Amino acid sequence: MGYEPRSQAIYQITNREPILTEPPSRLEDLWAADVFDLSKMKQCLPKAVFKSLKKTIETGEALDVSIADTVASAMKDWAISKGAAYYAHVFYPMTNATAEKHDGFVSVQSDGTAISEFAGKLLVQGEPDGSSFPHGGIRSTFEARGYTAWDVTSPAYLMETDNGVTLCIPTVFVSWTGEALDKKTPLLRSIAAMNKAATRVLKLLGHKEVAPVNSSCGPEQEYFLVDAHFANSRPDLLLAGRTLFGKPPAKGQQFDDHYFGAIPERVQVFMQDVEKRMYRLGIPAKTRHNEVAPGQFEIAPVFEAANVASDHQQLMMTLFRQTAKKHGFVCLFHEKPFAGINGSGKHVNWSVGNATQGNLLDPGDSPHENAQFLVFCAAVIRGVHKYGPLMRAVIANASNDHRLGANEAPPAIMSVYLGSQLEELFSQIAKGEISENYSHKGEMRIGVDTLPPLSKDAGDRNRTSPFAFTGNRFEFRAVGSSQSVSGPLIALNTILADSLTFIGDLLEKELGQGFELNTAIVGVLKDIIQKHSAVIFGGDNYAEEWHRIAVEERGLANLPTTADALPVLREKYIEELFDRTGVLSPVELESRYEVYSEQYILSIEVEAKLVIDMAKTAIYPAAMRHLGDISNTIAGLEEMGIKLDRDNIKTVAELTNSMMSKVSKLSAALEKEDFGSTEEHMKYFADTIRSMMNDVREDADALEAEVADDLWPLPNYQEMLFIK
Repeated sequence: MGYEPRSQAIYQITNREPILTEPPSRLEDLWAADVFDLSKMKQCLPKAVFKSLKKTIETGEALDVSIADTVASAMKDWAISKGAAYYAHVFYPMTNATAEKHDGFVSVQSDGTAISEFAGKLLVQGEPDGSSFPHGGIRSTFEARGYTAWDVTSPAYLMETDNGVTLCIPTVFVSWTGEALDKKTPLLRSIAAMNKAATRVLKLLGHKEVAPVNSSCGPEQEYFLVDAHFANSRPDLLLAGRTLFGKPPAKGQQFDDHYFGAIPERVQVFMQDVEKRMYRLGIPAKTRHNEVAPGQFEIAPVFEAANVASDHQQLMMTLFRQTAKKHGFVCLFHEKPFAGINGSGKHVNWSVGNATQGNLLDPGDSPHENAQFLVFCAAVIRGVHKYGPLMRAVIANASNDHRLGANEAPPAIMSVYLGSQLEELFSQIAKGEISENYSHKGEMRIGVDTLPPLSKDAGDRNRTSPFAFTGNRFEFRAVGSSQSVSGPLIALNTILADSLTFIGDLLEKELGQGFELNTAIVGVLKDIIQKHSAVIFGGDNYAEEWHRIAVEERGLANLPTTADALPVLREKYIEELFDRTGVLSPVELESRYEVYSEQYILSIEVEAKLVIDMAKTAIYPAAMRHLGDISNTIAGLEEMGIKLDRDNIKTVAELTNSMMSKVSKLSAALEKEDFGSTEEHMKYFADTIRSMMNDVREDADALEAEVADDLWPLPNYQEMLFIK
């Protein structure tokens, strides 16, 4: 019977032996213990080799390949001393997943003996079979050669599992002809492009010493935990990552009692375990708490350099899945695993800065810093206005479509929230009317010498904005919880590089014509805000009136689905942006469109097939057993002269017939193949297939409310969300 496996699951959960935790270790003893970082390099490497490698890491200069053998040998000895027998080049293909190829340190000698060996050429370059990774038409299937290359800027680390220890080396992944097949290569290129443009602007602003400029990232990660006994009984959770059926429970999140509530004991043990592993790998987990929805939680790290933060984000997701399994959970990163309650995001907090000028998106404490901040802030505003559709495209996937625009996530219209102080100031700059009674800081004149400090938190936070300034950084709130942060970071770095190049050209022109620096800065700021202020909005981004104003009056793009957003990658101005900044060639950009489009279509196709299978083989039989049981009971009672209401039988029969009719229509719709273009194919799945899936679900969820609970075959929302 349907309820038996569910009741067994509940019994197993409620009688589960608690996992005993070890006494907490000192952070100083745990921190980066499994990372081959600069401190360990300094201990293991000759002074000259360490100095050369450190310079490459900190300045981005080319690696001196002559030191590779020495570094590889020291790295191998350190790894073996910690129990490693294998090493792996770890890379990030265009799948939002992590890939790795493991090789042993073993080297067989001519006399039949074996020694541990790790040469510099093996550290610097690997050659995994690239034929089965998504490539979007860059190469033919028979062209299988692909290369991994050591990313010196991201430290090697040890991954320990119950099966042993592996030395993991972060790498890029490129084709035989040099095109990027991964997410790390264009991220590194975007950082380089932004650094070049930012350095130029900083020097024009009068700085003599300018250290390399990098972007930083602090991604907040939301996730759900579901007991494995329940998850393993749900084909949709196992294969699609979300529930395709499920009646909302009587209690969901309407009381707001889960948000920041006491963390369940079993969940806290899981959190402590995973955080211990994170600390050993140098991942700076800082904050943990209950999120809004029942069964939902969040972890937030401290800011790191963008490339390292991106690697750590991928590694963290791996750690969460592994550790959750150990604790009897399944960790769900899907953006909308449960209908009717909040989904999950990955808020990307982004800023830029360097060692000499600090955080360039921090208003600072001096007039000079304020002028600098306004220039970089204006560059961001221009970038979001010109390339907002690109920002929507890089957060587009089938799962994030369920979340964007709901009351838990920003809409698909890209806008910038600045806070009242900055919004008022930029408005006055655009008009050329700086008020002497400026509402927040008194007299306000724009100039390197005369501009007084800006307050960092002059306005409230706007949780409905997709891209909000929060004091010293921008928070890209629309990123989905399952996504790699590389795509958003690539877009933000690239559009900033483009805007800073534009600003550099304007400043050089103004200064070349004899204008003073202060006057030139004012002119640049005024030009940008007059042309690009349409993207600034401080109100309710959920309001229908804003959607109308944004599109009809301000000309902003509203791209509600991935099918609407991904074609932006084919726009000429986007191709030119990536090409002139050197981040992605036209071929590489087109490959990403093809890969992401295919993933979108395949994701919905898998879900549609699951809907059909589960409706036919699980829900339909349960409904029929219910009808049989009730009909026999009523018939028997009527023979005894007792009449009962037949409304339930009629309702279940009608819903069952309706559901199966819709299943047949959905099956037929999936057979369609004659699409004129990829865009048409995506739109068909977005508009037709998803709508038909929802129609089947409507009847199935209504049946769950009518069919006897002891016959229902699937763990329900109440069980999955509240039983821990």
